[in-house]
Amino acid sequence: MNTNIQLDPNIAAIFGALVADSASLSLHWLYDPLRITQIEKTEGLVFLQPNANHYADTKGYFVHGKKQIGDSSGYGELCLLMLKHLARNGKFDRETYQTEYCAHFGPGGSFVGFIDTATRLTLRTLLPLKPSEYPEISGADDDQFAALATIPVVVATHQGTQDNLLKKIERIVRLTNHNDIAVSAAQYAATVLIEVINGRSITKALNNSLPLAGKELKPLLEQALSVESFDSIAMAKRFGSACHVLEGLPIVVHIAQHAKDYRSAVEANIRASGDSCGRSIMLGAIMAAHTTQQNGLACSIPLEWLSKYRKLTIAANECTRL
Repeated sequence: MNTNIQLDPNIAAIFGALVADSASLSLHWLYDPLRITQIEKTEGLVFLQPNANHYADTKGYFVHGKKQIGDSSGYGELCLLMLKHLARNGKFDRETYQTEYCAHFGPGGSFVGFIDTATRLTLRTLLPLKPSEYPEISGADDDQFAALATIPVVVATHQGTQDNLLKKIERIVRLTNHNDIAVSAAQYAATVLIEVINGRSITKALNNSLPLAGKELKPLLEQALSVESFDSIAMAKRFGSACHVLEGLPIVVHIAQHAKDYRSAVEANIRASGDSCGRSIMLGAIMAAHTTQQNGLACSIPLEWLSKYRKLTIAANECTRL
């Protein structure tokens, strides 16, 4: 039971994102739903030790060999980095954040793990420069899920108008993903989360936010929202399960619309295969905020999952600064 922990929906969204990413790490980038089904029957689905044997003789990319149960993917690390930045600075400061980004993900930094395209190309832009020379747009022309990794924290900590929030989101997204589709996806996801935090039903939030999705993403989301039966594997087969937001966000929308709770949403996302960690950030944030609202602010994230997230204490301490 989770009723002994009370969480504000904004804080629930942050923890929901971080824990969902960590829960998904063990089978991240395994592109074989049947293999995942077999693993689930014998070992479980969440918080497994990353194992190269799971990826043998099938489609997948095993890149988390140095990770342990409860660690984060690069997406989760981005989310936590933004949490630390906003908690310690009180507001977003571009130059300081870019400096922290380089210190964390760059050579000699504390991050150990796979560096994706957006991160690699962003570092290539920033590392040769002094902080005072960092450009306002430093990201790669890339539409992958790194663009959405900081959004739960940005939304949960924002004070001001929604218009100002959307401008802030574009500014932040273009630091790592200088791509119009990535920006539209982030603004759509942010608006959904705002509505859910404010008590709107998930279905209404998903539909009300469609005007912000952009011409490429909107029709795909509309298709996903029109599907009446809950089948994340079929949706991944239909839209694709790779790292691009045009593939992954329709799956997020489908699961969020149909899943009964946080746990079932995260599990359905893993079963869909592919970039489960990339999708998990916004899915986890939306589901945690929504179900926490429904439960009278009782935490909807399973306690055993919270306890397995290795940076729980760090995240909790940063949240007390907000």
